[in-house]
Amino acid sequence: MIGFLTLLGRHDERALHAMVMRRRPSVDQFMRAVTHLGDVWLVVPLAVALMLGIVPGLETAGMHAAIILSVSHAFVQLLKRTISRPRPRLPIGCLSLVEAPDRFSFPSGHSAAALSLAIPLAAALPMAAGSAMIGLAPLIGLSRCYLGVHYPGDVLSGWTLALLAALASAPLIG
Repeated sequence: MIGFLTLLGRHDERALHAMVMRRRPSVDQFMRAVTHLGDVWLVVPLAVALMLGIVPGLETAGMHAAIILSVSHAFVQLLKRTISRPRPRLPIGCLSLVEAPDRFSFPSGHSAAALSLAIPLAAALPMAAGSAMIGLAPLIGLSRCYLGVHYPGDVLSGWTLALLAALASAPLIG
């Protein structure tokens, strides 16, 4: 795992630096807003509210989202504490545009949370709304890199955990 992260780290750092060096003030505020759509304090209550029927017909999607969130975040926290990958070091003159929730970056909890909610909602909603949900997850992941709090590999790993949790829990939902 350490060898993988070392190899990933070289590519991750180059990709992240290329992104943050191209920031634009006109995009900064948008990305700050988008990134908060993956905050656990927003995603978890939303999944619970859906499960409890706040939107009729989405109870099962809410239950599936709650399961995916629980499983993916258990692994996010386990990996963060086991691997302890520090947050990105940004180029001189570039600052993180949001405060990181903790000091470890691998994997991205925001990315995992966004896809954990998006997958069951995309399956339950009409095509246009479902596509919008799936489209929002990559945007949230991109925002984490743009803002300087995650490497691209952190984001991809967060999505992978959410996808694996969704696949593993699908038989429970039916």
